[in-house]
Amino acid sequence: MQREIIINSSETETRVALLENSILAELYIEQKTKRGITGNIYKGKVTKVLPGMQAAFVDIGLSRDVFLYVSDIYDHLDENEPLICDEEDPDELALLKKNDLPKDKDKDKTKKPPKESIETLLKQGQEVLVQVAKEPIGTKGARVTSHITVPGRYLVLMPTVDHVGASHRITEQAERLRLKDIIKRIKPPNVGLILRTVGEGKAESEFVSDMQFLSKLWSNVLKKNETAAAPSLLHRDLDLVLKTLRDIFTPDIDRLITDSVEEYERCLEFVDTLLPALTSKVKLYLKQRPIFDYLNIEAQVDKALKKKVWLKSGGYIVIDEAEALVAIDVNTGKYVGKKNLEDTILKINLEAVKEVVRQVRLRDLGGIIVIDFIDMAKEPNRKALMSTLNEELKKDRTRTQVLQLSELGLVQMTRKRIKQSLGKVLTKPCPYCMGNGRIKSDKAILTSLNREISQSIKKLNGDDVLIRVHPTIANLLCGNKKRELNRLQRTYGKRFTIQADDNLHQEQFDLASL
Repeated sequence: MQREIIINSSETETRVALLENSILAELYIEQKTKRGITGNIYKGKVTKVLPGMQAAFVDIGLSRDVFLYVSDIYDHLDENEPLICDEEDPDELALLKKNDLPKDKDKDKTKKPPKESIETLLKQGQEVLVQVAKEPIGTKGARVTSHITVPGRYLVLMPTVDHVGASHRITEQAERLRLKDIIKRIKPPNVGLILRTVGEGKAESEFVSDMQFLSKLWSNVLKKNETAAAPSLLHRDLDLVLKTLRDIFTPDIDRLITDSVEEYERCLEFVDTLLPALTSKVKLYLKQRPIFDYLNIEAQVDKALKKKVWLKSGGYIVIDEAEALVAIDVNTGKYVGKKNLEDTILKINLEAVKEVVRQVRLRDLGGIIVIDFIDMAKEPNRKALMSTLNEELKKDRTRTQVLQLSELGLVQMTRKRIKQSLGKVLTKPCPYCMGNGRIKSDKAILTSLNREISQSIKKLNGDDVLIRVHPTIANLLCGNKKRELNRLQRTYGKRFTIQADDNLHQEQFDLASL
């Protein structure tokens, strides 16, 4: 598979696209005047403690206070697989022996609620060191945690917990044992480390260099914390371009292209320092045609904002995004198959799986996701569907958890949500329908007009009444519904004049005496 990173930089925003075989798989957008805050570390002040919610509001200097749950203060279970633990631990020994990883859902069952309440941990006015875990989403403010993580190229430093983990994508037994030995030698006491996927196969010297960088960065944060007044920003995470180089630009990327000379030079400087082997893959785009247009990315972005997504076979999926839940419906559409019903349904479902996962990644959908596949009777087909889904989800860098296919053909899954989805970033609620996605039917509008006339007719002086309506409704009243207009005139003994007004919403109308 050919994988490319495309960086489009303008005066107002930076966009980063990840292409897989020229198909847009992921898209990240950052405004120049409004950078994201996820990963930033702040010295904050507790403004309110909420025992009923076991949480607190913290002022970190933003327009709205942020939310801190008790579980983000007291207890911390890392989502990465344990790498170092007691040698007598049978679970760890089994893990190293059979090249298999425990499922996330099994880990969730072992999680225990915090032993202490929010009132005993925090007091109003108390100063706290926190890191933004989630951007503000919708009406909700940002969510923060007191468990700091400082990401590097190969390691993530966790200075507040003594725990070591490794990316669940590192599954090879011998490699996990080798990494375990390295971490034992380089890990400072009383801190935690996470081995990132990109660290697989790297030499000890590269981990040592990363560890030294992270330790120095954390020391600087602590020094600022000693003198800074709350609320204040102690550490800002990298901007979108440098974060892309740190987290996504790996040896399996074929090339990175940017259309900005300034960003090209910044990328070269960063890569020369930390990733010299990848320097030759950094390219500068010099054509006059906009890079996103030239590579057909713009058209793919537009399609990612639509509810209906067509499949090559003629089937389609429909994506409905609510506040905390995303519903995805799979339909056969124009595809009628060739052999029998079960084969037709299997083909559509398998094709839909790949598109569903791509759309989830591209739109950055998070929270609870329910996928309504077309129901299949044969168990082997159901297993093939789930196997394909799990295989496709391996491409997703964001953590997901998938439940089994239900008897109704539903798959429930969760996907970690850190920021707003692509649709929320690039669109806003329709000012006409106020986000409902639908407006009244023509018949319902005419009924409302009828009701308004009956209520207001006595207040209108004279024999002539002007009715201002949207052109669509005007055409109805002067055409197919002219008999209705004649009936109104007979009923109320007045002459009605219809005036089309483009400035009116289709549901709006206005009555006035002439």
